[in-house]
Order: sequence, then C-alpha cells, then structure tokens
Amino acid sequence: MEKLQLNRGDLLVSEPSTIGDLTFNRSVILLAHSDHDGAVGFIINKPLDFNLEELIPEIEENFKIFNGGPVEQENLYFIHDVPHLITDSVKIKDGIYWGGSFDRIVDLINSKKITSANIKFFLGYSGWDAMQLESEIDLNTWIIDSTTASDEILNSLKDGQYWQEKMKDLGGEYLLWSTAPENPNHN
Repeated sequence: MEKLQLNRGDLLVSEPSTIGDLTFNRSVILLAHSDHDGAVGFIINKPLDFNLEELIPEIEENFKIFNGGPVEQENLYFIHDVPHLITDSVKIKDGIYWGGSFDRIVDLINSKKITSANIKFFLGYSGWDAMQLESEIDLNTWIIDSTTASDEILNSLKDGQYWQEKMKDLGGEYLLWSTAPENPNHN
C-alpha cells in the first residue's frame, strides 16, 4: 500500500457525509504543517460573527475573523501573502505564509500597507496527532486537494460558500452536494 503524502498547502475538503460535526461539517482546511508528529491546519471557510477590531482595539480596520478549528480558540492565528513585510513568517506554500510579528501586523494594517486581501485571521486551529489525520483520510472523512492556487485560497475566505464551490469542482457524485442545504432534513 502506498503511503499517503500530505503536504503543507494542501486543502482538506470535508466529505459530505461529515454531518452533525459542527466544527468540520462543510469545512475546507488549509494544511499549514504536516510531519510524523502530526498536522496543523486552519478552517478557511467559516467566518465568525465578529471582527478583528472588536478583539484588538488598537487595530483601526475591520477584518473578518474565521473559526480556524477547535484547538486553542482563545488564540489568534493568521496567514498572509506578504512575508517581505512581516518578519518571522513561515512558508506554507508559494504565496501563503503563516504567522510572524503581530506588532508589525498592527502597524501595517493601521498604515494601510496591508489589506484584507493580504491577510486572514483565525481563532483556533485544527490539529491532529501522529497518524490521526491519515486515519481520518482512510475513513473517507477528507478529500485532499493539492491543486488549488494560493491566491484562490486567500480569496476564498471572503464568503462562506467555498465548500460548495469545491463540491462543484469535484463534480460527479459531489455535484449534488453543491446545492444541497446544510441540513439534509431541510431538503
């Protein structure tokens, strides 16, 4: 059996059968880190009902915040496409970086040198222990998408319809799910 290769920058698209799981139902997760010890990712398609300005009063702009996952939801995380402006960034894949100096981000946002097109914020993250994610993939919980471009990932965060778009892209048996209501009982 061929060993599954997960890479930073892959997207994990939840299978339509992930019903009843409030966190991961209809989720698309950007895999930020994966190695033999486990994996870390951020749900990129579930905006929360408040913004960054409400959490960090010194920020003078209104940025959406997304539910990154169930782990450490009291912590703020971010991905961006401006590593030349934000020191200590970690490359996820070409065009997408994780973290860096938060003080620098506050300055860059307030001076309008970066916008919501450059950076996305998350409360919490999604995490898996060693082999846990591979096991979930073997159980058909996730579809791996290694082909999505970085700019599409950052732009996908503008609305909550990205999972449905991924179902359309997959086609075949998934096409039906692109228009199905979130709760199948409402069909």
